[in-house]
Amino acid sequence: MNKTVNINLANILFHIDEGAFNKMRLYLESIKRSFANTPGSDEILADIEARIAELFHEKLENERQVITQKEVDEVITIMGQPEDYMVDEDIFDDEPKSTRSTEHRRSKKLYRDTEMKYVAGVSSGLAHYVGIDPLWVRLLWIVLTVGSGGGFILLYGLLWILIPEATTTSQKLDMRGEDINISNIERKVKEGFDDVAEKVKNVDYSEVGNKVKNGGKTFFDTLGDIIMFFFKIFGKFIGILLIIIGAATIIGMFVGMLTLGTLDWFHLPGVDGVLNNLTGTPVWLISLLVFFAVGIPFFFLLYLGLKILVNNLKSIGNIAKFSLLGLWLISLISLIVMGVREAASHAFTGSVTTENELFIENQSDTLNIQLATTELWDQRKQMRMNDMVMVYDNDGNPTLLSDDVRFNLKKSQDSTVKITVRKEANGPSYDQARGTAEQIDYSYAVNGNNLVLNDFLTTSDKSTFNDQEVRVNLYLPEGMILKYTPSSSRNWVVRAETDRGDVDLENSIWKMGFDGELKCQECPEKELDETDEDNRFRINADGIDININDEDGESFKMKIDEDGVRIKAKDNEDDVDINIDNNGNKVEIKAKDGDTTVKKTITNA
Repeated sequence: MNKTVNINLANILFHIDEGAFNKMRLYLESIKRSFANTPGSDEILADIEARIAELFHEKLENERQVITQKEVDEVITIMGQPEDYMVDEDIFDDEPKSTRSTEHRRSKKLYRDTEMKYVAGVSSGLAHYVGIDPLWVRLLWIVLTVGSGGGFILLYGLLWILIPEATTTSQKLDMRGEDINISNIERKVKEGFDDVAEKVKNVDYSEVGNKVKNGGKTFFDTLGDIIMFFFKIFGKFIGILLIIIGAATIIGMFVGMLTLGTLDWFHLPGVDGVLNNLTGTPVWLISLLVFFAVGIPFFFLLYLGLKILVNNLKSIGNIAKFSLLGLWLISLISLIVMGVREAASHAFTGSVTTENELFIENQSDTLNIQLATTELWDQRKQMRMNDMVMVYDNDGNPTLLSDDVRFNLKKSQDSTVKITVRKEANGPSYDQARGTAEQIDYSYAVNGNNLVLNDFLTTSDKSTFNDQEVRVNLYLPEGMILKYTPSSSRNWVVRAETDRGDVDLENSIWKMGFDGELKCQECPEKELDETDEDNRFRINADGIDININDEDGESFKMKIDEDGVRIKAKDNEDDVDINIDNNGNKVEIKAKDGDTTVKKTITNA
């Protein structure tokens, strides 16, 4: 049974067994003796202890784990023995750098370098991280800020909040990617003391006195404190908002993936079968890809919010970051490929046309044309995709149902009644599109003088959503009488040329004319009334009233009503006036040619 000792390193509490404690104590005492006469020894020892505490913290899986001699040996190996380094002043000028630091370079960490700052040290910290001169980073900030109209100032403020300041010697070495061991810590501290000594030698004491009188802080320091205060408040609010948005989205996506996708625990109305028929890909795979494509970015938003709120939040590690990034790219690329494949599945249009002659018992009687619908539309829970829905037939089999059916009434070239049915569909090739069109099921029925046409089509769910449609052309011989009865309110799906223009065919009797127009047999006479200040053209039940005048003084008038016919035409000095009574028994003609006038009356004895 080993005795356990509690120690405090850099204000962090550790549990260490007695043997390891004695070895670590002797190690720290030997380091202290090595730096006894070195300027800045207290800061060197504090930084060494902070680095040792950081290494112990990385090696422990939890706070209750006890540090053993194994962990102490590993830390000593990393930090090095005091006797390996010369503490003499000339070591930094004459001695070569340690082999340990040249052979192995640590990965850099992003900090703000306040020693080389102009405002907050963001630019110099970024320059250390990417390995370039800070001047280029500052010039880039200026260009981006001017180009964005000042928008990058907000980004600078956020980086000011998010990037920690390199305060300790260990953090400054981390910022430059240098090994944090005794040699580098000593060198860095002594460099700091050398800089201070140089500044003391060159200081202008009168100028310093004036600065002390005017205030201990520079303008940028004061302004920075004010800006930092507001940015910290704003940053905390942004952090909370990011955590709420990220967590809510991830939870929602995860529940949706389990219930609707992979485990199929829950069914939303209309979703069943839609995704499978839309892409041909299993629902569980689509759900998984969508979860990763959407959830991973929101996970990083959540992580960013936690970093803003928690100052010492431990990093998830580069392996986890790059793994999530790779998984996100794979998911996004897979979804894009599915989308491109779905778009390609509609690139070609294929059709199949059938023509049949209809037997009508008595073509002299009225042909009753009716549209029939289906009870499958009553499945209101299904989602509509354009003109098509996924339904289940009476046997429980999934079926695609569409109302994309249109009808045209045309004149037949002979005395027979014919019908053509053209089925169309899209596909990735013409042959596949034609094959999809052949799977469309459409029917009609003839019973005596009744023709019943379905206003819907069905097809197998294996055909997927490929813009299936049906176009029906009904050819009627000249003189055939017909009556049209729509299904519910779908009267607009039947088209034909009529003598009444673009009107509904329902509730009227029609006759096929020689010119291919349907003539209305029960419609009231058309009324036409076009009137302006100088002209009138009116045709109604009272008769015809025409009055035309032009700018040259020519005019024409004609009026036909129950009193008869009156026609009057005037051309400059010429004038003709004709009157016919309602029985046609008397015709009066009056003509004027210049100064000559002729009158004549004709009576039918």
